[in-house]
Amino acid sequence: MQLQQKTSKFSNGLTLLTIPMPTESVTALLLVRVGSRDESKEINGLSHFVEHMVFKGTEKWPTTQAVNRVIDSVGGVFNAFTGQEYTGFWVKVAKKHLPLGLEFLKQIIFKCRLPKEELERERGVILEEIKMRDDEPMTLVADKFVSQVYSATQLGRDVIGTSENIKRIQRIEFVKHLKKWYQPSNMVLAVAGPASAKGTAAEVEKIFSQKANNVINQPEKLKFKQDKPQTQVINKKIEQAHFCLGVRTFGRVHPDRYVLAVLTTILGGNTSSRLWNEIREIRGLAYYVRSSTDSFRETGYLTTQAGCATDKLAETIKLTVKEYEKISQEPVKDKELKLAKEYLKGRLALAFEDSQIVAGEYGESLLLEGKVRTLAEIYDQLDQVQVDRVQQLAGKIFQASQLNLTIVGPFKNQEKFARLLL
Repeated sequence: MQLQQKTSKFSNGLTLLTIPMPTESVTALLLVRVGSRDESKEINGLSHFVEHMVFKGTEKWPTTQAVNRVIDSVGGVFNAFTGQEYTGFWVKVAKKHLPLGLEFLKQIIFKCRLPKEELERERGVILEEIKMRDDEPMTLVADKFVSQVYSATQLGRDVIGTSENIKRIQRIEFVKHLKKWYQPSNMVLAVAGPASAKGTAAEVEKIFSQKANNVINQPEKLKFKQDKPQTQVINKKIEQAHFCLGVRTFGRVHPDRYVLAVLTTILGGNTSSRLWNEIREIRGLAYYVRSSTDSFRETGYLTTQAGCATDKLAETIKLTVKEYEKISQEPVKDKELKLAKEYLKGRLALAFEDSQIVAGEYGESLLLEGKVRTLAEIYDQLDQVQVDRVQQLAGKIFQASQLNLTIVGPFKNQEKFARLLL
């Protein structure tokens, strides 16, 4: 399915991206270019806290319950999320209710009330969210791996923030945050569904009539230096050990981004991958094992995550290191390469049937890269990946000195596991 997107820019600086799709529902996603990397250490967690608070009453719908009923009343769904580089708010409704969905986004973003009593209540909610994260080792190890890889930089701070910050952040900080970052020139509104580009643009211009504010400077590019492998162990009394083992890679627009996607898929991206086969199917060491990547403006990472018996942790880590070395030293088979490419293209085809995913993928690309990568362009880039490029990239990123290992489990001896990387 080839989607013909259209981009429009309004006088107030808001960028609209419309992606026509033959669906009964429509998704409107508003992305704001601000995240945890834009926070100081003292207010780390504010972007995520703001994401919660905008739903706590607006000018038109003054209570949380009234806000919730707006989309519930037409059978739609809505939610929000915060990352290191942007915050997103989305609503998915039947196509005839798109004007209501757009008004909903306008109200929560530009007309939120931030009532003090709700702020105090929401502190407790987020503090419980932090505790929940800390009690879920699969989530905790992934978060702490990112913190380790980007330690001493803004990207190394938890998106959710710290309990100490959540307890002390005052309402004035929310007001400052919204005033500085939540302005049309710092946003992309992606609408995916059966609405026409012309009709959607007219509706958006009518509803989003905010004035433009000051130009926002982009964050400085971060620099990273690592000259030896890094290990951190988070001691928790749990029955199963969880680990992430990975390396820093490169930013979103790097020419090898699709080579990395293929490499990651071959390693541990699906149930035909090397690590899945070796660790789960052959040796029965883990219920789950997976490799994945993420990327930011100037950097990124590849990681393999698994959970295993505590007495099998060292063996499982060694096997992961061995697979990293193998793919660096030996060319992948043509059959593996073809399977990985077709897997990635097939998963994209399935995902792009959902207006919510399309709005997210296209909107994120436009917000952070300044252009939209179409499905056809992605397919073409994947088709160009060759065996030698996969091996070259693996050899470049899987240097022993660049490995980062994070473990959550009932362990105190960090040095024991650090030796596995030497």
